[in-house]
Amino acid sequence: MRLNTIKPACGSKPTGKRLGRGVGSGLGKTSGKGHKGQHARAGGYHKLGFEGGQMPLQRRLPKRGFHSPLAGLTASVRLSDLNRVEAAVIDLAALKQANVVPARALRAKVFRSGEIKKAVTLKGIALTAGARVAIAQSGGKVEE
Repeated sequence: MRLNTIKPACGSKPTGKRLGRGVGSGLGKTSGKGHKGQHARAGGYHKLGFEGGQMPLQRRLPKRGFHSPLAGLTASVRLSDLNRVEAAVIDLAALKQANVVPARALRAKVFRSGEIKKAVTLKGIALTAGARVAIAQSGGKVEE
């Protein structure tokens, strides 16, 4: 077998329609486009979802849902992740330096998951009620 002798399987590549080749071909004169109308013209086009002037489905249905633009900018921090931070006063910059939150985060929120083993001071970071209690029990404090 040689690469220059390979051919596609019989019937796998049907020959295309030869349009506009006389009345006897079945596709002469209008070339299968019918008489007049938008689709018979060169450049005939209507936008996606167009329903002939009727109000399109995507405009008839009500809008639903909400996508917060700040969702990707708020980082969630586990209580146990605070053990990795070396600084005594933990703020957003300290969390970024310890690679606890991504660099693009604009705010962080601590939630209760795991245990905290040292007394820490949180500054400018949001907390859940459970995390606030756990930090107070470990001897830490929260500054707003």
